[in-house]
Amino acid sequence: MKHFALAIGLIFTAVTAQAATNIQEVETPNGFKAWLVEEPSIPFVALELRFQGGASLDAEGKRGASNLMVSLLEEGAGDMDARAFATSTESIAAQFNYDIGDDALSISARFLTETQDEAMELLRQSLIAPRFDQDAIDRVRQQVLSGLRSDEKDPDSISNRAWDAMVFGDHPYGSDFNGTIDSVTALTRDDLLAAHQGIMTKDRVYVAAAGDISAEELGVLIDTLLSELPEVGTALPEQVDVQTEAGVTVVPFATPQSVAIFGHKGMKRDDPDFFAAYVMNVVLGGGGFEARLMTEVREKRGLTYGVFSYLVPKDHAELYLGRVASANNRIAEAVSVIQDEWAKLSAEGVTQDELDRAKTYLTGAYPLRFDGNGPIAKILVGMQMDGLSPDYVVTRNAKIEAVTLDDVKRVASELLNPEALHFVVVGQPDGL
Repeated sequence: MKHFALAIGLIFTAVTAQAATNIQEVETPNGFKAWLVEEPSIPFVALELRFQGGASLDAEGKRGASNLMVSLLEEGAGDMDARAFATSTESIAAQFNYDIGDDALSISARFLTETQDEAMELLRQSLIAPRFDQDAIDRVRQQVLSGLRSDEKDPDSISNRAWDAMVFGDHPYGSDFNGTIDSVTALTRDDLLAAHQGIMTKDRVYVAAAGDISAEELGVLIDTLLSELPEVGTALPEQVDVQTEAGVTVVPFATPQSVAIFGHKGMKRDDPDFFAAYVMNVVLGGGGFEARLMTEVREKRGLTYGVFSYLVPKDHAELYLGRVASANNRIAEAVSVIQDEWAKLSAEGVTQDELDRAKTYLTGAYPLRFDGNGPIAKILVGMQMDGLSPDYVVTRNAKIEAVTLDDVKRVASELLNPEALHFVVVGQPDGL
């Protein structure tokens, strides 16, 4: 039975991956644009909305307003309080998820074809007429504050905050988008209304859908859903030229295991060398147990359970980061090994075998992402925000395969900078 289920899963993945190549570009009567993968075999639709800007649009002194606002979008809308909204949503088996990050507000909707009109009316109300009732504000605020208090005792959260403050300073990226205990405590309903009007606007929205819906039907749906939003959003923040110096910053914290975040300036997503950097990172720290950092830090020396690196092309800054955790009396050695591997790959590049294995890993894993309408819709809206064309789904693996050994060596020498590799270590590290 397990083998049968696996076979069915692989067939479904293959079918959805194939369907994802048939991307339609839709323009609605009111001028909104969207991407659609039509799949009528199951009476179900996944809709994704993204509003560019996200929590980086928080007003000065109002950090956490966008996050609290988004957390309240499903807590009542129009003439429905939180309980009535939840009951109405559940009664038609619809699902709405609202989330926010530094650069985007994300809304995911899942609904049955037969209840599409009812689901979209509920979603529309949450977009244009959230209630922000005071009792809901107070309840959700306490949830956020509880999370912030927990973060004060979490080494990972502490390291993130310390790194961001060091690199970004007064820029919105320099502080946690959840806010601080003081800033969240001081937020008013008017602050939430202002955040709502500044983020969820027509000029910043990206739309994608997958499932049992036609292009014409999607056009009508989008116009109905979005036409009452404000026209223009709050101005986006400025770009940041990331500058770091080699070294270690220690944040003292009573814990038996130190946590470190490390890195320096990264690469823009639209850089012609991004694919070479992407492949290179799989070899260095993004390829699981076969990556160099895992081999050297964990497998050979037993210094950690896990270490990894990743490219972070944010909207207004580019980073190349990594993370590791190790016992206080061993973290200094882990840092030293990472520094050595960073410098070695920068100077020598990768081997042909490493390159081949990285390509196999990346090209083989890509189709597995398209395992349903929901993931497909998320991928489509992400592609739009990254400025990619619809044929990227078809050409992406070819771009990976086209990366040469010389490409990786050149990019490694330019991107990996031992003189800028900085570590922020939270804990009680010996020897640092």
